[in-house]
Amino acid sequence: MKQPSLDVLMQKVDSKYTLVVAAAKRARMLMENPDQEELDKGVKPVSVALEEIAEGKLILEKPREGTK
Repeated sequence: MKQPSLDVLMQKVDSKYTLVVAAAKRARMLMENPDQEELDKGVKPVSVALEEIAEGKLILEKPREGTK
């Protein structure tokens, strides 16, 4: 599996920080539930997470501004 380019990924998120956090959270979810056939083929969870973000399968929600 070829990883998507950073340009494609940055169109889906507002910052690199958001991209890293979203990919890490999704990769952890994939590791907890290894039902994915892609993980059985030896593809790493982070690669799967980045591919899902690039394809629009993963919807990223922004928290509201300002915390109190």
